[in-house]
Amino acid sequence: MSARPLALVVEDSADQMDLLRRYLDREGFDVFAAMDAETAIAAFAGMNPAVAVIDLLLPGITGEECARLVQARFPDCFLIVSSVLDVADYPDADAALPKPIVGADLRRLLRGVAR
Repeated sequence: MSARPLALVVEDSADQMDLLRRYLDREGFDVFAAMDAETAIAAFAGMNPAVAVIDLLLPGITGEECARLVQARFPDCFLIVSSVLDVADYPDADAALPKPIVGADLRRLLRGVAR
């Protein structure tokens, strides 16, 4: 069993997923990656993420709904929402990560996450 905290990433773009996975690994997180909200939700029972990064524009169940479900199931999880949308249109979360994603921005947001 890994002593590293878990990061949940829900992102439908393979390129963005790979980028987030690399950044989070460098910051000391194991990563559970899902291409859609349904896959992430199905795995909830087996995880306890310290941080979640959720794209708002997902196929099927929206990123906003997925974010609400993460907040309800994991109240101590640090929730980061990400999108190409205007930040003013983001739902309530602990942090916002506008696209294009920059490693320094994610690193700054992760400073407040318990590890």
